[in-house]
Amino acid sequence: MKLSKHIKPISYLKAHAADVMRQLREQGQPLIITQNGEARAVIQDIESYEQTQETLALLKILALGNRQIEKGQVKPASTIVHRLRKRGRQHNGER
Repeated sequence: MKLSKHIKPISYLKAHAADVMRQLREQGQPLIITQNGEARAVIQDIESYEQTQETLALLKILALGNRQIEKGQVKPASTIVHRLRKRGRQHNGER
């Protein structure tokens, strides 16, 4: 993605709001808004925003998992499966 094609001054946004909204929806690319020559905001369509948020949530989960691995806070999958099966049998009245 070439960011240089997606940079507009705030005056452009004010004058072409409807066009900007259409382009965001159609292209799915964020738009960088400048004020006094400096980047001040990023605008993106809602679908792209939601996808970004989901991706960030998954990355946070992965980072948490990596930290737990580094700290040795893990157990073999076989141990967990055994515990879950045991709980399931107890819940069903089996032993």
